[in-house]
Amino acid sequence: MLFKDLQLIDPILKAVSEEGYTSPTPIQAKAIPFVLKGNDLLGCAQTGTGKTAAFSIPILQLLSAKKNNDRKRAIRCLIVTPTRELAIQIGESLHAYGKYTGLTSTVIFGGVNQSRQVTALQNGVDILVATPGRLLDLMNQGFISLQKIEIFVLDEADRMLDMGFIQDVRRLLLALPEKRQSLFFSATMPPEIVKLADRILVNPSKVEVTPVSSTADTIKQLVYFVDRGNKNSLLVDVLKNPKIKTCLVFTRTKHVADKVVKMLAQHSVKAEAIHGNKSQNARQTALTNFKAQTTRILVATDIAARGIDVDNLEYVINYDLPNIPETYVHRIGRTGRAGANGTAFSFCDAEEKAYLKDIEKLIAKKIPVLDEHAYPLMDHNPPKTPQGGRQQRPSSSKPKNAGNPNSSNTGNRPNGNTNKPGGSSGRRKPNRRRNASSPGANKSDGQPKKRD
Repeated sequence: MLFKDLQLIDPILKAVSEEGYTSPTPIQAKAIPFVLKGNDLLGCAQTGTGKTAAFSIPILQLLSAKKNNDRKRAIRCLIVTPTRELAIQIGESLHAYGKYTGLTSTVIFGGVNQSRQVTALQNGVDILVATPGRLLDLMNQGFISLQKIEIFVLDEADRMLDMGFIQDVRRLLLALPEKRQSLFFSATMPPEIVKLADRILVNPSKVEVTPVSSTADTIKQLVYFVDRGNKNSLLVDVLKNPKIKTCLVFTRTKHVADKVVKMLAQHSVKAEAIHGNKSQNARQTALTNFKAQTTRILVATDIAARGIDVDNLEYVINYDLPNIPETYVHRIGRTGRAGANGTAFSFCDAEEKAYLKDIEKLIAKKIPVLDEHAYPLMDHNPPKTPQGGRQQRPSSSKPKNAGNPNSSNTGNRPNGNTNKPGGSSGRRKPNRRRNASSPGANKSDGQPKKRD
């Protein structure tokens, strides 16, 4: 199938062709016809499947059919996504695919001065891409009205849950008109996400491609067993391979990400970190440098990396293995995109062996082991207590909800006392004291996440 077979209008076909696209990905081929018919859509697809174009292209076509020529354009489409990076990526896609349609779009997110965003809104836009925190903020200030919304898109819904944004989404739903077309995308479908989808969608068409439990066949996966203290030395050795022009390195915490960047600099390897403690300008500069290959290594935490979309990225390294198996799939999905080849290396210490076992169970394959390296694993017994602020796997000794990734994904959302709406209980239990040093109180990525 070709894009021209999807009954797209000439301005969009011209723009898509200029981007070098001829054939749609599976989710694009399945989703675009449903959206063009005006159906609500439930899409289950992991990153790297072409999901952004799957909703951007038909939205541009639907809005082009009935343009608003008033200078003060009302917002007709709202796309809500959890991270700044992903919002920017969607905005870039809308600009690329819609440059011949005459439609306008803008992106708003937190962490930067709002003045330019407000000016763009006051000039009028057809499509608004937003992170939840800044969107609610500008709505409360009276700069945004959602009364004219015709199409609503909720992207990366499972990450919204991880980051604690579900209550914000519920508030947004109250401001949307009941009569609208809604598109809902999530890489995973935990029970709370299913309930949210049922609330948002009306008789939706359903599209599911490449389930989250699978990894692309084009990605070569390899694992090194190494002691925790030797991971830095192993990383330097691996990066001596001249074939690795650029590489995305994942750590579980912001602190470790910064330490890895400093360590690599001592070995004359140019690297930058991208995580929630960095300013928006610093994050965008690091990503731009990485895409331009002026920075060879980008070190990222999971939340910051969710919106990273780099063409022809061939290598990913898991410096720390994630304790949530699905996160591994999302990480290595940064490479091997759109049918391209990629390689994913994982460093596994003694404590992480159980994480590796869970990952292999999820993806239903054994990851080949690279034994021939200078730093083989010597200590095969994991420590009894967390080292260096690292997470432990959920166990029966943990707090009640520690084994539930929807309520206590310590790598991505606050835990402890859940006074925040949407927490596991919503109220403090009487006469119970929490031990701040217990595994359940440990946070893998620094302080609780702030809203975008």
